[in-house]
Amino acid sequence: MFVNYWFIIFAGIFFPIFWLCKIPKIRKMWLLLACVIFHYRFAGAAGVIPIIFLGVVTYFAGISNNKTFRTLTIILCVSELIFYKYSIFFISQVIGYINADFAQTMLSVAKDKLLPTAPPLAISFFVFEFVHYLVDLQRGKQPIRSVGDFTLFSIFWPSVVSGPIKRFEQFLPSIVKGCENVNAMDIQIGLMRITMGLVKKLIIADNLNGYISYYQPNFATLPYELRWLIFIAISLRILFDFSGYSDMAIGFARLMGIRLPENFNWPYLASSLQDFWRRWHISLSSWIRDYIYIPLGGNQCGMMRKISNGIIAFGICGLWHGAAWNFIFWGIYHGIGLVVSTNIKSFFERFWIINKMSLLFLPFTWFATLTFVSVGWLYFFYPVSVATSMIYSLIYRY
Repeated sequence: MFVNYWFIIFAGIFFPIFWLCKIPKIRKMWLLLACVIFHYRFAGAAGVIPIIFLGVVTYFAGISNNKTFRTLTIILCVSELIFYKYSIFFISQVIGYINADFAQTMLSVAKDKLLPTAPPLAISFFVFEFVHYLVDLQRGKQPIRSVGDFTLFSIFWPSVVSGPIKRFEQFLPSIVKGCENVNAMDIQIGLMRITMGLVKKLIIADNLNGYISYYQPNFATLPYELRWLIFIAISLRILFDFSGYSDMAIGFARLMGIRLPENFNWPYLASSLQDFWRRWHISLSSWIRDYIYIPLGGNQCGMMRKISNGIIAFGICGLWHGAAWNFIFWGIYHGIGLVVSTNIKSFFERFWIINKMSLLFLPFTWFATLTFVSVGWLYFFYPVSVATSMIYSLIYRY
């Protein structure tokens, strides 16, 4: 959405006016108007109305000081996400397994009368941010009382599509700072991040995507070395594509003097799976940790409970990415991997000699982590059967 003619015109009008205006209140109003225009342009009426409804209910739940109202609103937000994003999947895969004819009737009703052709734009991000907001209020944080501030938190245009997921306690002070003063350093850093993002997305990721799309359908019949090149290209594509988007979102926000949270920190240099998730899609992984994994009990419980907590948390993480079995499988794959790797690490840390020689093991742990993550990307992008077949083709040189 940052690489089309409409956005170029939008940015060409928005930023000069934002910079030239020196009155903080007018700047904030201009930013708010731009956020509304941006969201409506890409979401349309069908995508905007459900978000407006959720936003209004969340705002009033926040200022109500009523814990029951807030809890019910959290349930409403999650229910709306499930309704729009997972209804078709649930009907076809679960009800269809029980009664195919009844499922077909329900699908017809859902598609023709209840659901839009696509879920509201970025509803997963909206719901996660609204849930974070309400849960933090339940834990004692102060609500956002300004309607304008809450709207900016909800539909801040650089992050509205794919994040990073914001925490309102850090974001709102940054809005105030940006509207009061944007300096040359902010603009310089912002332009640098946007340039980095464009290079990652347009030059690297999109070319890798063309390469993968051409060869992947005939993966099993390709020369053995080429299979491995495509396997590596798949891992590099998602890194450069998504981190490129995050760079652009962070860069456009920085042009306003506003700081969004970093989302990537050289994840493919991670030496363990825990380290990888501290570096990859940081805003999502920290959200999963703080609002799902830790409330379930985290790792402060017995082995079986730790395993189930990890599987549930990352199963939800996988399902959050899309309504398909391969996403669920990918999430569970990482959940089990995290539990196993954490316990292996804890076991070996008991031995003094291993702790002293830990640097010698770094190349091995780095390679094992990167391999595990890269295999996971196959399940992320392709149906489970196709991904498994590709792994088989990587192992055996037939």
